Formats: sequence, C-alpha cells, structure tokens
Amino acid sequence: MSAIPNDIAADFLIEAREILDQLGEQMVALEHAPTDRDALNAVFRGFHTIKGGAGFLDFGPMVEICHAVEDRLNVARDGTVPMDADAFDGAQQSLDLLVDMLAAVSNNEEPEHAPAALLKSLRDGARGFVTHMPTLSAKPAADKPVGSRAAASSDGDIEAEFEAMLDQLHGAGGVPGAVPMPAPAPSPARQPKAPAANTKVEDPTVRVDVRRLDAMVDLVGELVLARNRLKTIRPRLRDEDLDRAVTALDVATSRLQSAVMMVRMQPVGRVFARFPKLARDVARQVSKSVELEIVGAETELDRNLVEALADPLVHLVRNAIDHGIESPEARRAAGKPEQGTVRLSAQQEGDHVSIEVSDDGAGIDPEKIRRSAIKKGLIDSDAAARLTSDECLNLIFMAGFSTRSEVSDLSGRGVGMDVVQSKIRELSGQVQIHSEVGRGSRFAIRVPLTLAILPTLLIELDDDVYALPLVRVVEVLAHERIEPLWVDGQRMLDLRDQPLPLIELRTWLGLPPEHGAATTCVVLQSGDARFCLTVDRVRGREEVVIKALPRTLRGLAGYAGASLVGDGRMALILDVDALLRTGLRGSSSAGRDR
Repeated sequence: MSAIPNDIAADFLIEAREILDQLGEQMVALEHAPTDRDALNAVFRGFHTIKGGAGFLDFGPMVEICHAVEDRLNVARDGTVPMDADAFDGAQQSLDLLVDMLAAVSNNEEPEHAPAALLKSLRDGARGFVTHMPTLSAKPAADKPVGSRAAASSDGDIEAEFEAMLDQLHGAGGVPGAVPMPAPAPSPARQPKAPAANTKVEDPTVRVDVRRLDAMVDLVGELVLARNRLKTIRPRLRDEDLDRAVTALDVATSRLQSAVMMVRMQPVGRVFARFPKLARDVARQVSKSVELEIVGAETELDRNLVEALADPLVHLVRNAIDHGIESPEARRAAGKPEQGTVRLSAQQEGDHVSIEVSDDGAGIDPEKIRRSAIKKGLIDSDAAARLTSDECLNLIFMAGFSTRSEVSDLSGRGVGMDVVQSKIRELSGQVQIHSEVGRGSRFAIRVPLTLAILPTLLIELDDDVYALPLVRVVEVLAHERIEPLWVDGQRMLDLRDQPLPLIELRTWLGLPPEHGAATTCVVLQSGDARFCLTVDRVRGREEVVIKALPRTLRGLAGYAGASLVGDGRMALILDVDALLRTGLRGSSSAGRDR
C-alpha cells in the first residue's frame, strides 16, 4: 500500500463497504430467485468491482476470494451449473470474509487469505465452467453499484480494461501473489459498443469529510444561540431598524439551519441494507424459515443517528427471529404458515422518525415475564403483583433479564434488550413494546430527526431554567396550588377524571416548597404512560443546541444534556423517562435513586 496514495485506498474502502452492504441484500434476493439473470448480473458486478479495486491496490486475498465467487457465478449465468444451497452458503461466507478483510486493511493489517476449503468448494462448483472466461462486457449496464467509478463509462470498456490490467499484472485469470495460469483460449472477437457522443453526465455529488459537516453543524448551533440572544434583548431596545434586522437574521438562520441539517441526512436504508443477510444467517442458524420485509428504507435521518441505530436494530431483529418466530413444527401446529415474517419499517412523523421491528410469532406472555423476573430476583413478588400486563413487558429491558433456560450463541445470557433501551435513550428517543400472545410482537422506536438542535419547552424554578423536549410535552395547565390525591402511596393529579402521577420538580430537586404560591403543571409523555410535572413558571418554546454535561454531572439520572438559552443562562435538559422513573414514590425515593 505504500506506493498507493492514501486517498485512493480510503475511497476504495468506502466504496467496497457500500457494495458489500448492497451485496448482502442482493444475495438474499437472488437466493429467492436463483434463475433471475438481472439479480445474477448485479451480484456478479458487485464482486467484480471489488476485485478490480483490490487488484489495483494489490490486496491479493480479496482478489482471490472474489475471483472464486465470480467463477461460480459465471457458470450460473450461462446456465451450465445453477446456483444451489452450497453455492449460496459459500457466497455468503465470502461476504463475511471480505468484511473482515476490509477491517484488516483499515487497521493497516495484512488481510488473511480465505480458507482453502471455501475456495475449493467454490471452484469445484464451477467445474462445468468452459475453459475461458465469458466476455464481461456482455453484462447489461443496469443496476451499477452506487458510487462505482465505472458508472460514467461503458460497462464493457471499463470491465475489459480492468480484466486486461489484471491479466498484465498477474497473468490471465490470476490473482496477486499467485502463480500465473496458462492463457485461455481466445474468445470470438466482438466489436465493443461505441459510446454515444456527448452523453457524459456530470456527477452531481461530492464526497465531504464528515468532520467538516460536524464543524458546520457546530457553527450553525452557535449562530442559533446568537439569534436567540438577539430575539431576547430586542423587546428592550424598541428599535424598528433592529427589529427588521433581527427578523431577517431569524429567517436566514432558520433556512441555513435547515439546509445544513439536510446535508447530514441519510436514508435509513443504509442500515436496513445489512438486515436481509443477517436475517437469512440467523434463520438458518436456528433452523427456521423467515421472510424479512423492509418498508420505508428511503426515510431520511441524521447520519449520526443512522449509524447509532445499527446495534439496537441488530438486537431486535435477532430476537424477533430467535425468540419471536416459532419453529416450523410449532407454526404448523398453531395453524400458521411455516414461514414466519419479520417486518422492519420506518416513517417520518413530524420532527421524529418512527422505526418498528415486528413479527408474527408467538408473542410475549406477560405472566411468564413476571415469573422470570421474580425468579431472577430482579423484582420482589409484591411489586410484581401490582404490575399491569404492559408494565410486565417492560421488564425485559432490565439488565440480566432472560426467559431462556439454555444459553446459545444468539441469546439467553441476559444481555441485549437493556442495551437497546439504553442506546435509544442516549439518542433522546424511546422504545415501546406491543405484543399479543399467539399473534406476534412489535417494538416501536421513536427518535428525533437530528440530535444537534432540539425544540424544547423552557421552565423555571426560582432563578434556574430547565428544558423539556417539546415532543414529550402533551399540554400545559396553569392552576392554583392544590392538594394532590394519594393512591397506593403515590401522589396523583385528577386530570379530567384521569388520575396521573404527580411529580413536583422542587421535591425532585430537593428544594423546599413555596407554600401558597401558584404553580404550573406540565403533562409529559413517557412511553405509554403520562404524568404531571409541577414547576414555578413556563417560559415558552425555544430551540436549543444540545451540549454534553460536564464530567462531574454525567451519569446523574434525570439529566440529558445542557444548553445556553436566549438570555445567556445555562439550562439543564431533563430526561423525561428518568424523571418519571426516579420521581415516583415521593421525594425520599427520588433522593435514594439519584
């Protein structure tokens, strides 16, 4: 690699990862329709593009495995030896190895060669292959992998040049570091298709370092803070020219903020593309038949959130197949089709994105969850008896919870679902469970479009200001201070004949109450539950730039971040879910939990 410029190698790694993500999805589609020539060609082009780039950079092990897969795909494309289960298993294993090889190259390590048994299996499967390689330019030009540099030119010309270059470097059909093979018999001559004149289309995209985008977002955040400051002091100055200038700045800042946020947006399909292969591999491992449906892959989300959601979604899809979908025998006995269905969907809802993982499996039995939690000592029997069915379902998010009696490579160790909830909360989102025994389960995730700038409701307590995520605010009620109801030892507020838990922010913070003072009640949403938070005053809505808490405050339950507000004061952003969890059972309980 020392003779290759770093930017060329970096471009190859990025492009190869994108192609491998696509290949995982394309291979699953091909396995469902092995004779689909378009699918075969698309898969072949993916491996061929990686082989060409790896050959140029002299990554021998990558070229070797791609070449072996190409040989097997070629005899399937010409109808000599159709793709079978062994061929698909070998191709899928090759994808996994290529991912590992790319990781090694990224770490400046030498990639290991593919196992000899895998290479032999692929080559044995191609024994019906003619003694020469089919002319690669015969493939149609459609479905070129995203980001391929060959997209701007004729398929035949570019691919023929790649093959010629590899043949010159390593011998016809050879790979870097291998002994050159004898030259194959010449193929019948064919005139390459002449490219149409003046048909070159300029690439409308440009690849930008993510750090530059992050710097732009930070600068826009500072501009938003300055705008908020000007809007706060404007009423005191009473100057018409200043009013017009601030109004113009407000409009321009909002448009710039929106434009910069759009640059960071990526379709969630970038994450979804890896799941068809994951579902296929997990289903085969647990001997189940599962179809994965993907809906809304074009839904866009902040790139940081797209990547951060990958691990939680992996847990949920694995669990849906391993825990949710029954065995073929059990499904037949229940009158269901042998093949189960897992559905992964996404859609935008205002300034949030909703992502769901659902299945048509056995569902989750709340009573089984209750008994398992008691047995593991995660909750005492009295507290468990008071839980509703929905509250029992939420016990699976407790660390160490599992209903499996045996431990496998996929599940049973009591880790995973608590990580899912923690990760989603770190993203200022929430996850809810909906399940029906015998019908299936649905995990609904809701996250903001971006984490950089957050619409909030500002509240005040004495001279301090706090921020609540606006998406969690249901309504604001101004009322004279009243005595709360007490139900089972918990303070409640009777809101239109609906008792809601009542949490006083003063009590939660350990501050003395202001007797006789008027208060304001903010109704908040946490999952499926609602509760009331009493504060001194509500200041109004304001967009804030989220900043990480100082190290001394990190880890405190109830706080999600901090920001500067328009008047220059620092506001702590409250974590609504943790506020409810730690605020129940009175101030003494809150003090112990915190």
